Amino acid sequence: MSETTTAAEVAAPHRYTAALAADIEARWQDFWEEKGTYEAPNPKGDLAGDAELAARPKKFIMDMFPYPSGAGLHVGHPLGFIATDVYARHQRMTGHNVLHTLGFDAFGLPAEQYAVQTGTHPRVSTEANIVNMRRQLRRLGLGHDQRRSVETIDPAYYKWTQWIFLQIFNSWYDPEADAARPIDTLVAQFEAGTRQTPDGRPWSALSAVERANVLGEYRLAYASDAPVNWCPGLGTVLANEEVTADGRSERGNYPVFKAKLRQWNMRITAYADRLLRDLDALDWPDAIKLQQRNWIGRSEGARVDFPVGDEKITVFTTRQDTLFGATYMVLAPEHPLIAGAEDGDGTGSLVPDAWPEGTHEVWTGGHATPAEAVAAYRKQAASKSDVERQAEAKDKTGVFTGVHATNPVSGEQVPVFIADYVLMGYGTGAIMAVPAHDTRDFAFARAFELPMRCVVEPTDGRGTDAATWDDAFASYDAKIVNSSGADISLDGLGVTEAKAKITEWLAARGIGEGTVNYRLRDWLFSRQRYWGEPFPIVYDEAGVAHALPESMLPLELPEVEDYSPRTFDADDADTQPETPLSRNEDWVNVTLDLGDGPKQYRRETNTMPNWAGSCWYELRYLDPNNADKLVDPDVEQYWMGPREGQPHGGVDLYVGGAEHAVLHLLYARFWSKVLHDLGHVSSAEPFHKLYNQGMIQAYVYRDSRGIAVPAAEVEEHEGGVFYYEGGKVSRLLGKMGKSLKNAVTPDEICAEYGADTLRLYEMAMGPLDVSRPWDTRAVVGQYRLLQRLWRNVVDEATGEVTVVDTEPDDATLRALHKAIDGVAQDMANLRFNTAIAKVTELNNHLTKTGGPVSRTVAEQLVLLIAPLAPHIAEELWRRLGHTGSVVHADFPVADPAYVVDETVTCVVQIKGKVKARLEVAPSISDADLEAAALAEPAVVAALNGAGIRKVIVRAPKLVNIVPA
Repeated sequence: MSETTTAAEVAAPHRYTAALAADIEARWQDFWEEKGTYEAPNPKGDLAGDAELAARPKKFIMDMFPYPSGAGLHVGHPLGFIATDVYARHQRMTGHNVLHTLGFDAFGLPAEQYAVQTGTHPRVSTEANIVNMRRQLRRLGLGHDQRRSVETIDPAYYKWTQWIFLQIFNSWYDPEADAARPIDTLVAQFEAGTRQTPDGRPWSALSAVERANVLGEYRLAYASDAPVNWCPGLGTVLANEEVTADGRSERGNYPVFKAKLRQWNMRITAYADRLLRDLDALDWPDAIKLQQRNWIGRSEGARVDFPVGDEKITVFTTRQDTLFGATYMVLAPEHPLIAGAEDGDGTGSLVPDAWPEGTHEVWTGGHATPAEAVAAYRKQAASKSDVERQAEAKDKTGVFTGVHATNPVSGEQVPVFIADYVLMGYGTGAIMAVPAHDTRDFAFARAFELPMRCVVEPTDGRGTDAATWDDAFASYDAKIVNSSGADISLDGLGVTEAKAKITEWLAARGIGEGTVNYRLRDWLFSRQRYWGEPFPIVYDEAGVAHALPESMLPLELPEVEDYSPRTFDADDADTQPETPLSRNEDWVNVTLDLGDGPKQYRRETNTMPNWAGSCWYELRYLDPNNADKLVDPDVEQYWMGPREGQPHGGVDLYVGGAEHAVLHLLYARFWSKVLHDLGHVSSAEPFHKLYNQGMIQAYVYRDSRGIAVPAAEVEEHEGGVFYYEGGKVSRLLGKMGKSLKNAVTPDEICAEYGADTLRLYEMAMGPLDVSRPWDTRAVVGQYRLLQRLWRNVVDEATGEVTVVDTEPDDATLRALHKAIDGVAQDMANLRFNTAIAKVTELNNHLTKTGGPVSRTVAEQLVLLIAPLAPHIAEELWRRLGHTGSVVHADFPVADPAYVVDETVTCVVQIKGKVKARLEVAPSISDADLEAAALAEPAVVAALNGAGIRKVIVRAPKLVNIVPA
């Protein structure tokens, strides 16, 4: 016996240990890979001639794309991956043809930043990260169809990302069809004269540049000069969703400013109503649906014109009934009517050269002229994010523009301000301010000493003198007051009636109309980065954008010496992007024949955002090696097409974090709808059922400086006090990660206990959709479950199977079939923690019974645990004499006769107090149960001869006796 071999190991050489688990797991992983165990057959070719396989229902199960981080996986990452694997395994065992695979969303900023720091090409580091993550995922025994795995950085993959972009570019949204149509159909309308050009000239009279500009106003993918979030510290622009609440970049925490740049956009706003409407048919968490509805932000109201000299300011309002209460106006600092203010001459703007006589001092911001005031304020506003600007700040800021507008219903002259709480991206970038009935307007009016007029009668007794109020009065259930003009009166009407009346009045006079507005903005689709998909777009000498033909795809990302965009002082807002690709002149300037002879063109030097590849990857999983089509129509129809209960089609189960509620999920829905409209796919939605898993958390320990210290080196003393290197540290439950020094890798747990133990522990920690703390010390509980399972089948001393070919007793049959029934329900509903509890209960029953286990029960037990712990299940299944893989064995089916208890406990109450408990048959009738209860000696004694007024029977569990 060696120094490291224990007596227990000598006595039980075949005990289930980490070493044995490692051997079993490696062997079966090799077997599954060699045999293609998890390969899902497609309807073309694979299913042909196999009637049994073709008759199986399909199930398409997906995880959200992981990013191949250089840090690899910690134990929090695979929570969702293990859950979908368990569910997929159960679905296979219940007769489904299951498609389950995993790819990598591998473009993006982290790899590029690493390349900038180290000089390593992003592809080299990313591919190395993918190799490592594949190794880690394989070790967990995940049953993925590896033939279908994709990487967004593969040119064969992003060829189709580029192809989809061109489909969107070459499409427009036809409101009459309520769908996207090819841009050629729009051109045909212009050519035929059935649709007028903006200036009324014939289509043939327009130059190529003019035609391109007209079509650009319709294309679903278009380039435009628009306000963007410019991050000098990163050297790129960001989508609104990538900017934090305090106006900084989500990546790197750099300041973000407003700037105007020419960028590619996706006209997702055209689909706002369909994106809202189709949510109803999706099986998604209500919270996610609500987030999408709020982000789209549909609101009904009216557009109203306020004249300003020869100009007009158009506002969108949902409270047109309060027009008589508008005492001033506010424009967003970026509003085009004041865009010339920085030049100081007010050209093309509302801003006059001097302050009007009598201008209030507080309105000027201390500046000598309106132009100076507006320019200074606009610069100040540019340093804030949209979220910051909309926050309910205590102090409202703004500046008078120097002009007044005319209230169209009262004729009153109202001052026009700019203020950062109004956004150019919502509505028209201008508001009519009704301070008596809007909290933000109320605060602004108080700060700038502006009048307030009550036009909605308060119902709380405060009276109608708004000057005496502490805050605005906002209500949709009150009467309109003080709202009469020369030819209209709203007084006495309710809000709804007043809205309808004033809207009709405005429309009749051509100064307004009822309309619908959305919070949703078009999707900014450009990044000034290297590590992303190149746009399949070139520009001619006139600056007109041309799509590359499909034959020229993929347009591969060229090699460059310098991967970094030009970055700037993080606080310098007066800068412009310079992309890495723009420095590669040999690639940028190119001679191409696009059908009218060789010409010189210039390539687009922005790249697509990292969201592009994940907008459609579910489709490529279906048909990953198709070089001729995005996806074969029959294959797409089979896996994702509409069917009963899924009217828009989509993936059957999609599991991932709730943090992607808006970004990824909304973008993917948009792409799916465009592809559906154009006839490329049958599914109008990408994901039918969505499930958000919780997060595995871990304790973060910080020293007196607030710096995270290694969790593994912290010692706990009495009283819950924690120390690191002799110093006291604080403890707080939070995320798990390398930077927080609390990460535990799956490799560590697999080495100590085995992958099956890790799988069981992560599924047993709690409900899948709830966050839970990691506790390495608790992992051993699931390890012991597997050891007991092993001992119930295998002799630890000899390695021989110990099951016997005898029928189990009645109690064991009941325990078995109750477990089968409960586990089946839990598996189908993703309740894996309670499924494990039921398996544990059955296994413990067999352990306590003593003696050898019946083969029938042992085999059923192995099948029950197979989805959760596939390696040990496969090993035991083979040792029990089966030659086929447990992966495709039938999941047990409960016998109803054994699921129902032989007896149930019936509580007998008198005046609500328990007097007896009876063991009765589950099928006992109300009459028999009443008779049994009244005959029970304890009940007879408690009644003591008293009469009975009523007996309430709830068979088989309750009898309630009410004495006379």
